[in-house]
Amino acid sequence: MRLPRLRSRAALLVGLLATQGASQSIPNPNIDLSDLGQVALTGDFDALSVYSFPGQFSQNGSNSILGYLPEGAYEVFASTDATIESMCPFIRRDGTFEGIIIGGNFTSLGGVQTRSIASYNPDTRVITPLVGLEGTVSAVLCDQQRETVYVAGAFDAANTTNAIAWTVDGAWQTLPFAGFDSPVTSVTKAPNGHIVFGGAFAGLGNTTTSSSQRERATQQIPLGPAGDITVGGASLTNAEEITCPTNGSDVAWKLNGKVGFWQADFGFGFEPTRLRLYNAGTKTFRFTALPINGILNFTHTVNGKEVNCDAGCTLQENPENGFEDFFFVNTVGMNSFRIDISDSYGDAGGLAGIQLFQSDVFSYAVSSFNEPKCGGPTGTLSTVTTTGPWFEMASFQSVSEYLAAVPGPNDIDNTEIVFEPSIQEKGNYSVMVYTPGCRADSSCSSRAVVNITGTLTTGAEQSFFTQISQTNDFDKYDTVYQGPIDMTTDSFRPSVSIKASGQLRTQRIVASRVKFGLVASTGGLNGLFDFNPDEVNVNPDTFGDSDINNAGTLLNQNAQIMALTTAGDVMFAGGSFTDDRFQNIMSFTSEGNATSLADGGLNSAVLDFFVLDNTLYVGGNFTGTSTGNQQGLSNVAAYDVSGRQWSALGAGLNGAVEYVAPVPVNISTTETQLAIAFSGDFSQISQSGSDPAIDVQGLAIWVPSAKNWLQRTNAPQHVLNGQLTAGTTLPNNTWMGAGSLASLGQALHGAAGMSSSQGRVSLSSLPIEIEADESASSLRKRALMANQNVTGVVEGITYEPSGANVTIFGGHFTAQGQNGAEIQNLLFINGSNNNAVSGLPSGVDDNSTFVALESHENLLFAGGRVTGELGQRTISGVLIYDMNTANYASIQPAGLVGPNVTVNDIKVQPDTASVYVGGAFTGTSQDLACPAVCMYDTTTNQWNPVGSGLQGTVAQLFWNNNKQMFAVGNLTLGGNTTSMVQYDPDKQEWTQIMNDAIPGPISAFTAVTEDGKQLWVSGTASNGSTFLINLDDGQSNVVEGLLSSGTVIRGLSVVDSFNDHSGNDFLAQSEMLVILGQLNITGFGSASAATFNGTQMVPLVLASKSDGSAGSVSGLAASRPRAPRSESNRRSIGITVLVALCAALGTIFLIVLLGLLLNRIQRRRAGYNQIPSMPYTDKNANLNRVPPESLFGSLGQRTGAAPRV
Repeated sequence: MRLPRLRSRAALLVGLLATQGASQSIPNPNIDLSDLGQVALTGDFDALSVYSFPGQFSQNGSNSILGYLPEGAYEVFASTDATIESMCPFIRRDGTFEGIIIGGNFTSLGGVQTRSIASYNPDTRVITPLVGLEGTVSAVLCDQQRETVYVAGAFDAANTTNAIAWTVDGAWQTLPFAGFDSPVTSVTKAPNGHIVFGGAFAGLGNTTTSSSQRERATQQIPLGPAGDITVGGASLTNAEEITCPTNGSDVAWKLNGKVGFWQADFGFGFEPTRLRLYNAGTKTFRFTALPINGILNFTHTVNGKEVNCDAGCTLQENPENGFEDFFFVNTVGMNSFRIDISDSYGDAGGLAGIQLFQSDVFSYAVSSFNEPKCGGPTGTLSTVTTTGPWFEMASFQSVSEYLAAVPGPNDIDNTEIVFEPSIQEKGNYSVMVYTPGCRADSSCSSRAVVNITGTLTTGAEQSFFTQISQTNDFDKYDTVYQGPIDMTTDSFRPSVSIKASGQLRTQRIVASRVKFGLVASTGGLNGLFDFNPDEVNVNPDTFGDSDINNAGTLLNQNAQIMALTTAGDVMFAGGSFTDDRFQNIMSFTSEGNATSLADGGLNSAVLDFFVLDNTLYVGGNFTGTSTGNQQGLSNVAAYDVSGRQWSALGAGLNGAVEYVAPVPVNISTTETQLAIAFSGDFSQISQSGSDPAIDVQGLAIWVPSAKNWLQRTNAPQHVLNGQLTAGTTLPNNTWMGAGSLASLGQALHGAAGMSSSQGRVSLSSLPIEIEADESASSLRKRALMANQNVTGVVEGITYEPSGANVTIFGGHFTAQGQNGAEIQNLLFINGSNNNAVSGLPSGVDDNSTFVALESHENLLFAGGRVTGELGQRTISGVLIYDMNTANYASIQPAGLVGPNVTVNDIKVQPDTASVYVGGAFTGTSQDLACPAVCMYDTTTNQWNPVGSGLQGTVAQLFWNNNKQMFAVGNLTLGGNTTSMVQYDPDKQEWTQIMNDAIPGPISAFTAVTEDGKQLWVSGTASNGSTFLINLDDGQSNVVEGLLSSGTVIRGLSVVDSFNDHSGNDFLAQSEMLVILGQLNITGFGSASAATFNGTQMVPLVLASKSDGSAGSVSGLAASRPRAPRSESNRRSIGITVLVALCAALGTIFLIVLLGLLLNRIQRRRAGYNQIPSMPYTDKNANLNRVPPESLFGSLGQRTGAAPRV
C-alpha cells in the first residue's frame, strides 16, 4: 500500500492568550522626523515593519518554533531543516513544566542535531534531543496524569514501530503492543482516559518474539569488503580470511598470547542482530560497537539454557556445529566493531571465523557494500544499478559512504539509482530510505526533492510513488512504504528507485542505502486502536471489547484516520473512510459509542481539525456534507459540538486544507485573541455574497468573534506568509506555534506614512489602495542598476501653495481612485478635499513608469520612462501637469529621444524659470542635442542645451547655494569617464569632479551642506560590490564592511538624531544617515532601510512582497524636506581640544573665585580686627642683614651634592 500523508494532530484545548515575554527588544533608531512634516516611505512592497526584535528577519521558509509579539509579529525561537508536525507542553502532575515536545521529520532544531523529536524549554531556550528514533514523528500527546508523552508516526525505535512513549524520567518506554504494522498519524486521550491511536494500520506489531527475531537474523552483513582490519596481540596473518569461514577449515587467526583484539572498520552502517563465531582457542571475549564505544549484551544457549553476557562472554572450546551464535539484546547501529579476547584455552587464543547477521534487509548504493560472495549463491545478493553521472562520496559525518550525482538539464530523466534487495520471505515490510546530511558535504543549496518509486509485488507496474526532501542538515530516515513485498526469485526482483525531481537546474542527488524491515502484525484492526494504559499486556483476542476498535473494523478496508481530538466528553475521528453510517468523520461518546455527525458527515476526506470554544473547526478536501443539506462547506467547516450542527466559514477556500491550528491575532490596537489558521494547497478565500474573492498564499485565518475571515475584518491588517502546522499554549497561557508562519509587517502597499517619537519610529497607512504591477516595465532604478525592474511607488512629493495640500506619488502601479476608478502610475491625494484620490487623465500609456517629480509654481513636471499621446503631441520622457486645472498643461515639452529614454531626476534652478532634467537621452524630438541633461525654460516653453561634452546617464541633480549644479551618474565628460560633474550656468560649462575613492557610477546621492562640499554617494563598483562614501571637502570617508553582496542602495537621506551621538568623520553628532533600498547588512541580513551614525548600521525597516520575497524602499518623501545645513558644524580636533582647554581653565577660575568670596564672607561674619601698625624705626636694618641677591642669586644653579640633614 502507499503511505498516507503523515500528519500531526495535537489534541490540546487552547485557553486565554498572554503575550510572549521572552523576546528581546532592539534599541530605538534614534532619529527625529518631527521637523519634516508629513513623511512617507515609497517603494515596491506589500508589507512594512519596523525592525524591533531579534529573529524578525530570519524566516526563510523553514519550519520554526514561534512566539507571538503584541505588535502582531511572530518571533522565531528555533528553526528546523524540515517540517514540525506536532507539539505539546509536557507538564508533571504537580504542575511542573518540563518543556515543549516538538515532533516532525527534521534532523536539526536550532542548529542542534536532533532527529525527529526534541524537548524545548522556552524559558532557557535549551533544546534537548530525544535520541533513539529513526523516521518521522507525526503526532505527540502529553499526558499530565501519567507524566508520559505518547509519540506516533512512521519510525523505528527500541524494537518497536510507529508508536512509543517517553517518560518523565527521560527514557523511551516501549508500549505493551510494540507499535503498529503501518504509520500512525494521530493520537488523543479519550474521555475515559484511554489513549486512542489513528492511522492506516491493520494490526499491532507485537507478534515478533525473540525466537522469531532469531529466525529472521539471516541477512549476512558483508564483512569481506571491510575498509580496514586491525589486530592487537597478534599478526595480521589470516585476519581478513576469517570473514568468510567454512566448517572444518584450517584457516585461523591466532594470538601471540592469551589477550588481544580483532577490529574491523567499514565504509557503511549496519544493525546486527546475531554474531556467529568460529573458535580457535578463545575462552572469553566482549563485543564493542563503534563509534559509540558501547559494550553490547548478548543471549546465547549453554547446555540447552539461554544465558546472558556482556563484558565477559564465554565461547565454547569445541562447539557442536563448529560455531556458536550470540544474539544481540538491543538493536544498535554501527559502522565498526571490536572483539576483545580476555582469556584463552591454552597458551594462545584466536578465531577461525567471524560472521554478522541482521534481521532487516539492506541494499547499499555502493555496490561493494552489498552481500559478499561468501554470503551464498549469487541470486541471494542485494544489488544496485545506476545510470547517469554517479560518483562515490566519503562518509564525512554520515555512518556510510554514499553515491552522489549532479545531472545536467539533459540528463535528469536518465539519472537514476535502483536498489534491488534480497527478500527471502514474503510479507509486510517497512521500506526506509536513508539520506546523508547536506552540511558535511556543503551541498544544502544544491539539493531538493527527489522522486522515489517502488515495484515490490509481482504483476504490479508500480507499488508506490512518493517524494522526499534531501535538504536535511544531518542524516535522516524516511519511511516511504509499508505494505506487502514479494520474495526475490529468478523471475522477479523487488526494486526501489531514486530520481531527481528537476526542481533545480543543477540538482545534486544523493543515495546511501534502503532498509527493508519485515513487520509482523496481529491483524484485527482498521485504522483505530483503543489502548488502556493500565493494561500490562495487550491481547489481540480482546480487540472486540472496545467500541472504538469495532467502529474501525466496520469501516471500509484500508481506512485512514488522519485526525483525532477530544472536546469535553466527546472524541472525534476524521480521515478518509466510509460505511453505512459514517462518512469521513465520526464521534464517540464518553462510553465509547460511535455516533454519526449531522448530515452523515462530510463528502470527502478530513485532513485535520481543532476544537476552540466548543466548536470543531475542520479542514480537508470536501465540498459539503454527505447528504448535501449544508452548502458552502468548501474545504473548511465548523461543527457545533453541543448543538450538533454544521456551519459554513464564508464560502470556504478554493483548495484542500492540510493543517488546522490556533493562532493569536490582533483584532484592534488593544485586543488580541485566538483565531483559527487553515493552511494548505489553496490560493483564494472564495467569494461570499457581495464579498469578492481574496487572494491568499495557502494561509487563511478565521476569526470566531467576528464570524469572518481576518482579511475581511476591520482589524489592523498584517501580511502573513507561510503556514502554521501546530499551535498550543503553555501553563502561563503563552501561545507557541510551529511552522513557517511569519508576519511580513503591516499591510502597506507601495507607500506608507512614517513618524517618530522619542527616537522611535512608527508606520501608518495612507488613504490610498495601491497594488504593485508585477509585469513592470524593464526600467532600472536610475537606469543604472542592471536587472532591477521598477514596480511600486518610486517617488513622492508634496504640493502646498496657498494653503493647498496635495501629495503626489509616481512609479509603476495600479491604484483605486474615487468610485472605484483605476489609477495608473501617477496618483494625487488631495488633503484639502477629504483625501480625495485621483490620477492622470487618459493619454499616458499604462506601461509608463514615473521616477522623477518636481513642481514649479502651478506646474508639475513628471518624468521617467513615460510615453503617450496628448492630442497631437507625443510624450516621451517627461510631461507637464497643471495643478490649478487638474489637467495636462496646454503646452507640453517636445519629447526626448535616444535609446530607452528615461528621466531620472528633475530640479528647478532656484529663483529662475529654468527646469533641469537629467537621465538617459541624447536630445529632443526637435533635433536639439542635449545629452544626459537638458533645460526647459517655462517662460519660452523651449528646451535648451546645458553646456557641452557631457554624455551618459544622470542619476541625480543638486543645486548648491553658489548656484552651481551637481550631476551624478554613469558619465563621460570630454571623453573621460566620471561619476560626478559640476555645472556653472553663467559660464555654461561642465567641470569634472575628480575623486579616485569613487570606484564606479553613482546611483544615489544626498548633500549634507548647502555648498555641496559634504556629500553622501553610493553606487556599484566595477567588481559588482556596492559602495557608500562620505565626501567632505575633498576628503573621502569610505564605509567599509557594513554592507554585503547583493545590496542595492536606492536612496540616501540625512535626518536629525533624537539624541546626539559621538561625532565622527562621517556625521555630525546631531545627524543620522538613512539608507534605502534592498540592503544586505553584514551580520544581519536583508533590510529595506537602515540608519547609520558613523560607526554602526542598524536595520530600520523590513519590506516584503505578498509572496514572502524581499521588497524594497526607494524614497523618503517629506512635506518639509530637510535642507542641507549652511556649515559643517563639525570642528577639527585642534579646535575641539582648544575649546575643552578654555572650558577647563574657566571652570578652575570660577572655583577659585568662589572660594575667595566664601572665605571673605566667613571672615566678615566672624569679625575682623585690623592689626595695629608699628612704625619702622630703621627700615633698612633688616635688609642689610640678608641682601636680596643672596636669596635669589642661586636660583637655577646646580648644587654639587645632595643636601644633608
